Amino acid sequence: MKKLAIITTHPIQYNAPWFRLLAQRSKIIPKVFYTWSQVEHDEKFDPGFNKNIAWDIPLLDGYHYTFIKNISKNPGSHHYAGINNPTLINEVAQWNPDTVLVFGWNFKSHLKLMKHFKGKKKILFRGDSNLLDDEKKNFIKKFLRRILLKKIYAYVDQALYVGVANKKYFLANGLKENQLVFAPHAIDNNRFIQKSNYNLRKQLNISESAFVFLFAGKFEQKKNVTFLFDSFVLANITNAHLILTGNGMLENVLKEKYKNVSDEMQQRIHFIDFQNQSAMPTVYASCDVFVLSSQSETWGMAVNEAMAAGKAILVSNKCGCAEDLIKEGINGYVFESNNEEDLIKKMKQLSNNKERLQAMGFASLNIIQNWSLEKICDAVEQNI
Repeated sequence: MKKLAIITTHPIQYNAPWFRLLAQRSKIIPKVFYTWSQVEHDEKFDPGFNKNIAWDIPLLDGYHYTFIKNISKNPGSHHYAGINNPTLINEVAQWNPDTVLVFGWNFKSHLKLMKHFKGKKKILFRGDSNLLDDEKKNFIKKFLRRILLKKIYAYVDQALYVGVANKKYFLANGLKENQLVFAPHAIDNNRFIQKSNYNLRKQLNISESAFVFLFAGKFEQKKNVTFLFDSFVLANITNAHLILTGNGMLENVLKEKYKNVSDEMQQRIHFIDFQNQSAMPTVYASCDVFVLSSQSETWGMAVNEAMAAGKAILVSNKCGCAEDLIKEGINGYVFESNNEEDLIKKMKQLSNNKERLQAMGFASLNIIQNWSLEKICDAVEQNI
């Protein structure tokens, strides 16, 4: 069987399931080389949540892996010099894979490895960048970055693109149509279909007849949670509630805003701390509509999760998943980022007919079945 070396910084709850599935299917032999060795035994500080995070689902079970010593003085995946592994190339070469799959070029060791193995091993690349924010960028900087990216992607034989917006990005940066392979962003859909008997609505004193919007994620600027908060208050939809699940830098800002709304509105806005992966199916089960209001988002994996939980979706047009996963009026709506009037209009459209939302939820569940871990594995196995 052919051997696949996977180069990525650290175990991630969205990648570990398909690494495991690749190994279980036994069509190829995968081995993961983790380049951020400092997180092997410790919790990882997540700046988005503003706290240490240790996921409560297994991330290292069921597949072969190794942690490569990282000598960076400031280790982490937040900057180029944060991943520096002098032995990485030798350790990969000794394992002698047929193909090398690299997650992210913007780390010192990853880019060095791509340069080294170009022409010696097949190089697959995985990233989910898009062009949705390009209009905000300075023309000259954008032009120079495009030149840089074309040089970098010249080291890539094939890129595994996650959706339409990501494909457009790769094409704009020098890769050709025949170099692009669809390997969708996907989660373990079955885990979110299964719901516990625990009733979060009951804990929050939300009646079953009430209408619930849910945000779950990091309270950070790019998620635009304060915009969602303000829009919900302004919309003032009868019998509607907003659940904000997570933590982050904007938590105090949001809670100060909360203090300044009416007592009646305070009864309809609920804060829940960060919930680990095992609890998330219950969180999604509590809502009627999942909202992702980001003003910048490469994809939005929480949308996959909410769809697998059978929920209607409301996302901004700056979310990379919007064009692929949202079918207007069928399983949800896309609103213009930072357009309060558009968001409120669509919140009201959704809340007008609670019964219709059940059909939207079924549509979400049906759509997301095609965005599966099996599809990722098929794409990888067929292209090494």
